[in-house]
Amino acid sequence: MSWNPALDPSCPTGDAVDQIETLIVPRARDLGDFEVRRALPAPKRQMVGPFIFFDQMGPAEFVTGQGIDIRPHPHIGLATVTYLYKGKFHHRDSLGTDQWIEPGAVNLMTAGHGVTHSERVDGDMLKAPYDLFGIQTWIALPKDQEDNPADFVHVGKSELPLLEGEGKQVRLILGSAWGETAPAATPSEMFYADATLEAGATLPLPDNHEDRGIYVVDGSVEIAGTSYDPGQMMVFRPGDRMGVRAGPAGARLLLLGGATLEGPRHIWWNFVASSKERIEAAKEAWREGDWEHGRFSLPPTDKDEFIPLP
Repeated sequence: MSWNPALDPSCPTGDAVDQIETLIVPRARDLGDFEVRRALPAPKRQMVGPFIFFDQMGPAEFVTGQGIDIRPHPHIGLATVTYLYKGKFHHRDSLGTDQWIEPGAVNLMTAGHGVTHSERVDGDMLKAPYDLFGIQTWIALPKDQEDNPADFVHVGKSELPLLEGEGKQVRLILGSAWGETAPAATPSEMFYADATLEAGATLPLPDNHEDRGIYVVDGSVEIAGTSYDPGQMMVFRPGDRMGVRAGPAGARLLLLGGATLEGPRHIWWNFVASSKERIEAAKEAWREGDWEHGRFSLPPTDKDEFIPLP
């Protein structure tokens, strides 16, 4: 078994412990126009499988002329996953990608050695009010992939595996679970899924992954007689076969996990790395700002400004 930040080999097993290993209540941050709730990293859990960062954006309502406006900024050592329920925004990156991110689609940007991107709402989107609601996650890369070239993959909603029946609908966003595999190649073994359950419906967790967690987006679920509400993340003990039952109003969930990595990661600003030295090198490269010959470049269609190093 590889490194697991919250697993103590001396812990009791079987009926002597609860099925939930860690309960995470996200920390809320007010960004002015909308609120972000961060579940990962948490004090007791840096990662669930390779997922090292988990942010719920909104739900938020924007008036005419306002919206997301995040200038170009850098990443290393991770892959970002953006999954929206409502609204859309404009992704541009240093690879030349120019892509609108829309509800139900998968947008996987692998930073590797370094990538720069921006996220904005512009054009016709600013001509009327709109809602925004979604999840952004970061996947930490295995050590042997930290210096790989950057990449971006967009997969439309209709291309994702959809499992339906017995009062549940599950769309597989990334990885493999329940006998299905999503189209986008992932840097390590994982699963990430969007599930909608009718009242009383039960969904089994995949049992082919070491680390597994769920995040309640809407409604409620019952686990071992206890009810859990929106904004809570539950992480389960490896190896347990179990399921979750939707509450009286049904539930919308995100399920995530996979194989744990070979060790913890350092996080600073937008950088994730297996060593502090890698973080320092990236900081210096961004500080230098040599967009023509340096480690980072700016998106070719959004290169007039950037976020300075903190």
